[in-house]
This record gives sequence, structure tokens and C-alpha cells, in this order.
Amino acid sequence: MTRGFSALQNAQAQFDNAARILSLDAPTRELLREPLREYSFAVPVRMDDGQVRVFRGFRVQHNDSRGPCKGGVRFHPQETLDSIRALAMWMTWKCAVVDIPLGGAKGGVICDPHNLSDREQEQICRGWVRQIARNIGPTADVPAPDVMTSAKHMIWMLDEYERILGARFPGAITGKPVGMGGSLGRKEATGYGVIFTLREALKELNVRPGDTTCSVQGFGNVAQYAIEMYQQIGGTVVCVAAWDQSDGKSYAFRKSDGIDIDQLRGITDTFGGIDKAKARDLGYDVLPGDDWLSQEVDILIPAALENQVTPDNVGLIHERVKIIAEGANGPTTYDAGVQLDDRDVLVIPDFVANAGGVTCSYFEQVQSNMNYFWRKDEVLGKLDVTMTAAYIAVSDVARKHKLHMRDAAYVVAINRVASACRDRGWV
Repeated sequence: MTRGFSALQNAQAQFDNAARILSLDAPTRELLREPLREYSFAVPVRMDDGQVRVFRGFRVQHNDSRGPCKGGVRFHPQETLDSIRALAMWMTWKCAVVDIPLGGAKGGVICDPHNLSDREQEQICRGWVRQIARNIGPTADVPAPDVMTSAKHMIWMLDEYERILGARFPGAITGKPVGMGGSLGRKEATGYGVIFTLREALKELNVRPGDTTCSVQGFGNVAQYAIEMYQQIGGTVVCVAAWDQSDGKSYAFRKSDGIDIDQLRGITDTFGGIDKAKARDLGYDVLPGDDWLSQEVDILIPAALENQVTPDNVGLIHERVKIIAEGANGPTTYDAGVQLDDRDVLVIPDFVANAGGVTCSYFEQVQSNMNYFWRKDEVLGKLDVTMTAAYIAVSDVARKHKLHMRDAAYVVAINRVASACRDRGWV
């Protein structure tokens, strides 16, 4: 393998390895290695200054053999169609590994919400839906929030979709505000799910959570709730990496005796950026952003973007680190993953560790389609059961066939999707 893999090359390399282990036939490999369909379109928006600006939007539907496609819509200035393709593929495996009846999709718009008013963001959301409305919906493809999108973006999208269709379809979009058909527990779901799988990994290693320390990359929704749940089970987070929007740079915020999650939330913007000046005043060491990776801790949780642990920086990881729980999508490149396997670091792969979000989105979809509402403890209880079962299923395959966790997760997920494709007569 070569260095500098794109997200798509990384996703396909991981798939190729699992396909080899499974001895998949050539037609099935060809079908699952690329998306079933994809859309790229212009989203023209009249800006607040009266000028029209054209944004680029995407939706990629990787596979729907097991059910309607499912996947987020992200707003990011560096978004590319290739990264959306990779994320859609990972969504297929994610839904399959937790055994929910959905396929994989992903969407995005090349834009920077930091520089857009709420009205401009709303027009992008509505314009995105207008371009793709015929190809999404509760029985076809169900969008959800992702990087730099939230419940307010989803209700704008749903409202536009329902205007176009002329009826109410609350199950067409998930991640909605709770009062508008959203599910209780959705905010916590992805972060909590990461820790439910981490808890199971620690049990297998016979390690008490209270005896462990952790460093986290990111301080958005996933990272915050992962930290919250990790602290609830007794762990100590000593370092968090996040952006400071005043200069657009990443910093690592460290406190050797453990961070105060509520304190950091008080100096954090809506995009997960931490004010470094205020952090210093609160007694945090402010370090270069990459220093989260080199902390002397037991656990690393990358919970930001893809391709963050690479062959160029994997050597920085301290020898004490025994577990990496991937809260982000594709944070570890294929090459770096091989090196971590050689070091016997237990990597809980992204589409197992962070599947809590799509699992809760599925719960929301079910509730919306039933016109029913579950209590928060019921949602989180179902989430814990689903995530625990998924981890145990993957771990069992890993032990039985002497595979690393990522390979085992791919074997479980791809086998389920390939079986569905065969049952439908596609291959």
C-alpha cells in the first residue's frame, strides 16, 4: 500500500482485504466496491448581499439491498465527491454490522457554515432537497445530520421535501428536533455508542474503566457525549483536540488530572471549537493540535474527520495505548491500521464504534413511520443492547478466525450485504 490514500482508496482497500478473506466472487466484488448510484448537482443561492452564489451538492447511494439507504448530509469547505463515496460505503457496512434493515448513503455540500448566515444555510438546505427530492424518502433514502449540520438543518430539509410532495412524511429525514418528530437520545447516541463498545473491549481485556485514561480528537457532538459517558463509567480524559475559530487552527487542551467537560462546553462554539485563551485561564495546557495523539494514555478516541491517523504520525502514538475507539468515520488510514495491528493495539473500527448514531436514526425512523414516541431511557436501552450485540458478534468472529477487529467487522458486514444481494438475484 502507498501513503497518502484518499478516503475512497482507503475504504476500497479495506473492502478488498475483506473480500479476499471472504473469497467473494468477482461480480459481487464489482457490485459492492462502487456505489449503485450517485448524484452531483448545483445549488444556486441568493446570498444576503443580493448576489447569487452556486454551491456544489452531492448524494451517493452505495447499496440498498438490505433496506432504504441511510446517511448524513455534511457541510464542509473541503468536501469532495470521492470522500462522499467512501462515507456512503462505510454507511452500508455500518448498518449491516449492527444488523438494522438499511443500506448506505451519504450527502454533502461544499460550503463553510462559519461564513454563512442562518438564512443562507436554510436556502442551501432547501436547494439541496429540491435537487434530490425524487431520489430520497422514507422508503428510498433517509438523510440525517453530519459534520456541521444539525436538527435545524434537518427540519428545513424535511419542510422543503414535504412542500414538494404535498404531504407529511416525518420518516423522510432523521435527526429532527424532538418536538418535530425527532427521537430522544439522538444527541447522545453516537458518543454513547462509542463508549458502549469501548466498555465491552475493556471487559475482554479485564481492565476496569476507572483505571484508564484517554485522549480525544474533536469536541463536537460525538466527542462531547463520548467523554460524558466515558467519565460516567469511571474513566479520565486528560486531553482534547479542537479548533479555535479565532485563528482556524487546531490545538490540544490538556489537564493531567482530567478535563472538566461542563467547563469546556462553556467556552465552546456551536461547531465544537474551543476558545484557547479562555482555556488557558481555566488552567489547561494549550498544545499543538497533533499532540492529542502522543499523550501517555491507555485509550485514544479520534472523533473528528477521516484520515487523521496516518503512516506519517502513527509512530507518535505512545506505547501505553492499548485501545483506539474510532468515533469518526475513517480516521485511520489502511497503512496506519496495519502498523497498529502489528503493535497489538486493539482498534474498535469506526463502523462498529460510531454506529450508535445511525442506530438511533433508525429508531427515529421507526417512531416517525409509526407516529409513535419512545422515552429516552427506552431509546438508550435499545441502543446499548444493539451496540453490545454488534461488538460481541464482531469480537466472536475475530477470535474464531484469528482476525483483527477491523477485518472481522468487515467480514460480518460484507457477508450480510453480499447475502442480501444474492437473495435478490443481483449477482
